[in-house]
Amino acid sequence: MAGKSSSNLILGLCILIFAAVLLGVWIPADVQTGLIEKVRRQVTVGDALAPTVAGLFLLLSGVLLVTVERQAEGQPRLDLRNLGFTAGMVALIFVSLIVMRWSGPLAVGIVNVLGDGDLEYRLLRDTAPWKFLGYFVGGTLMISGCVAMVEGRIRLRAVLVSALAVLTMIAIYDLPFDDLILPPNGDV
Repeated sequence: MAGKSSSNLILGLCILIFAAVLLGVWIPADVQTGLIEKVRRQVTVGDALAPTVAGLFLLLSGVLLVTVERQAEGQPRLDLRNLGFTAGMVALIFVSLIVMRWSGPLAVGIVNVLGDGDLEYRLLRDTAPWKFLGYFVGGTLMISGCVAMVEGRIRLRAVLVSALAVLTMIAIYDLPFDDLILPPNGDV
C-alpha cells in the first residue's frame, strides 16, 4: 500500500461536526420541549428525545471512525466513485423524505377524487391508517433503496424486510404512546 488513507478520518470528522451542530445548535433551537416531559405526574416523551438519541449515535460513530477505524489497514481512498455513491445515498434519502411527507396528503386527495369526498389530511393525520401511510411508504423506500444501492440490485426480499423493519419501528414508536405523532405528521 502506497500510503495511509484518510477517508475514515475525513468521514469521521464530518460526522462529528454534524453531530455537534445537531446536538448543540439545531435541536435546542428547533425543539421547545426537553427529552422527557413531566406534567401533573404524567411522564411523556419530549420532542427532543428522538433527535438527541440519533445525534448521540452519530457522535459515537464519528468517534469510532476517527479513533478506531482509521487505524485499520486497507481502507479505501476517497475518490469520485465513493463520492458518487454518497451523493446517490443523499439523493435517495432526500427523495424518500419527500415521499414520506406527501404520501398521506396524496392518498387523501386520491380518495377524495375517487369517492367524491371532502376529507382533509390535517384532520386525519393522527388516525389509522392515515398516520402510518407516509412513514411506512417513505421508510420502506428509504431502507430498501439503501439496500439496493449497496447490493447493486433490487430484490423483493429486501423490500419485504424493509417493510417489516418499518412496521417494527411503528410498533415501537407509535403504539405505546397516545400523544406521539409519527413523522412527518407533526409538521403537516
